[in-house]
This record gives sequence, structure tokens and C-alpha cells, in this order.
Amino acid sequence: MTLFTRAATFAALTLSLSGLLAMSTPGAAAELDPTTARAVAIAQPADQSLQNTPTLLPVPVLPVDDATSAPAAPEFASLDAAVAAQSYAAEDEALRCLAGAIFYEAQGEPLAGQLAVAEVILNRSKSGRFPADVCSVVTQRGQFGFVRGGTIPAVDATRAGWKRAVAVAKVALAEAWNSPAANALYFNASRRSPGARAIRVAAIGNHVFYR
Repeated sequence: MTLFTRAATFAALTLSLSGLLAMSTPGAAAELDPTTARAVAIAQPADQSLQNTPTLLPVPVLPVDDATSAPAAPEFASLDAAVAAQSYAAEDEALRCLAGAIFYEAQGEPLAGQLAVAEVILNRSKSGRFPADVCSVVTQRGQFGFVRGGTIPAVDATRAGWKRAVAVAKVALAEAWNSPAANALYFNASRRSPGARAIRVAAIGNHVFYR
């Protein structure tokens, strides 16, 4: 090999070694075209161990519809339907007292009038101006003429009027139907005059309701 040939071979080896060093230099990426650099970054992840890892897509979180997740309250087409949906068993004392007042005060009245009588008693128990429980409201001295010696007379539980009174009382206690006398605290027969400060709320059947 001549001296000239040796020199040429050495120069070629030097250029090749320089090119390899430049490609392995961390700063060499800065000299690439920006578009090319982005393509390389996308095609080759920095961590080569992740190349075979499957891509996990986020699972969408669906909103919860509270209206459909909660059980719907029963709805009735009419007061008659609400009353018909009730059982006739008087399970507790408050229910029996309320049904007794409905039976003795309004058994001959339309269902709306019976419900209004129940509303008066319930409103009194919440008003702070009368006793705080249903039975004490019903048996309060001088308030209801059917009460005898502080007690409600017994009723034959097989009578249709009693069963209806129990059902109406359950509707009132469950607030399953809105009464037109919802704010009333008093009622009397339509033939009687109310007190001077009474405000008329509704007239149903033979009763007028006031607050």
C-alpha cells in the first residue's frame, strides 16, 4: 500500500468515526429538522421497554341520574285512588285517633272534606298553639263534641265508614294528596258563624275551614 493510499484510507476512517460519534451525541437531535425530530419522538418512545405495552384508554364515567336511581314516590290520579290504595288496618294509636275524628266529624262528607278535617288536626299538632301529638289534639277539652270524658268512643272496625276513615287518615299522614284546606286550623258547620278573626280557607261539603 502506497503512502497516498494509506493517507486516503485513514481519512475515510476518521470521517466515519466522526459521523458515528455525532449520531450518538445527545445534542445531535437539536440539529435535526423540527418536523423530523417530532416524527422520531412519536415513532420511538424514550423508554424502549414500553414499546410492547398495550395502550390503555380512559374509561368514560357516565353521570348518575338521581331521578332514575331513587325509587319514585307513588302518584295517584285522584283522591279516590289514593284512598283506595290504602289498607284498612289501624296499626297505631295516632292513626286510630285521627281516623276517629274523621269518622265522627265527617263520615258523611266527601273524601276531600274528610281529608280536610284530618289536615286541621295535623296542622294543630305542628302549630305550637295546640298539643303536639294527634291524640292530644283530638281529645283536647272543649274542641270536639264527640269526645266523652277525654276519650274517643269505640267504633266497630267492620263498618265501611270506619275503614274509609282509616284510609283517609293514612293519606293525610303520608301527605299522599294535597288538601284544599292545607293551612286550616279550625272548621265548623257552614250554618255557624266563625270568630271575628278567622280567615276562610275553603268550604267543602257542609264544613267551612279557617285559619
